[in-house]
Amino acid sequence: MKEAVKSTRRAYGEALAELGELKEEVVVLDADLSKSTYTNIFAKKFPHRFFNMGISECKMISCAAGLATTGKIPFASTFAIFAAGRAWEMVRLSVGYTNLNVKIAASHAGISVGEDGPTHHCIEDIALMRVIPNMTVIVPADATETRKAVFASAEWKGPVYLRLGRPDIPILFDDSYEFKIGKANVIKEGKDVSIFACGLMVWQALQAVELLEKEGIDAELLNVSTIKPLDEEAILNSLRKTGCAVSAEEHNIIGGLGSAIAELMVEKFPAPLEIVGVKDRFAESGPWKDLLIKYNLSPEDIKEAVIRAIKRKEERK
Repeated sequence: MKEAVKSTRRAYGEALAELGELKEEVVVLDADLSKSTYTNIFAKKFPHRFFNMGISECKMISCAAGLATTGKIPFASTFAIFAAGRAWEMVRLSVGYTNLNVKIAASHAGISVGEDGPTHHCIEDIALMRVIPNMTVIVPADATETRKAVFASAEWKGPVYLRLGRPDIPILFDDSYEFKIGKANVIKEGKDVSIFACGLMVWQALQAVELLEKEGIDAELLNVSTIKPLDEEAILNSLRKTGCAVSAEEHNIIGGLGSAIAELMVEKFPAPLEIVGVKDRFAESGPWKDLLIKYNLSPEDIKEAVIRAIKRKEERK
């Protein structure tokens, strides 16, 4: 049977259109990329609640903030490099500082943008959004979680940054999957090492778990889709059981999920941690699956990081 795949950006557009039927206060803004962000699905269904702001991301964020002050729930949508990069000052001042109820949906994040090239490979956005007070940061692992995250974001009071991807990736979860902002989910229990992953790296980590099983290593895998607020309790519970960890993200190793977990561990549970991510460099343009391999984001890379983490744990005994 052919594997079911869907991009998280498409799931976002479909979820918005569904959400729009339930909540009249939901409005959608886009910076002239609605065919790519799939907000065109919402626009076709609710043209009076859709605003194409043109190639003007800063104004889009400011307008979203204004709409939020009138009781609307705006979803401002564009590529991650523009939402977190070009419009960062407006996100910080108009949305974060004011703690307004704006949802920022950033598609085409990470190096899986592929052939669009380094200028569009956004690998800094989690770091940029994490440091804004009041901002919630969510990185769904598949289409199912994306849909649930869109609905949860609409109920969440305050600003949300929703990180989405371009490529079609496997649908990992069915409709029974429970998503709650601020909660990590244990995908597989284990005793030797904790793997904390987000976004499409959950799929990569699942493959790594299978590789590790063949070598007799029992890994625990958690989907940490909410980077902020971090589910400290779930992460610490897993660490107390395994004693070492690997984080996996499609982001710079500086400032993302790995950094958030490292900050927690330094304070509350010092233990070996290996961070799998883009090693503080820009990636070249190319097919996205090839880029994941070249920039050490493959299941084999996660497996090797696990072996290093376990070795460091054993050396501490």
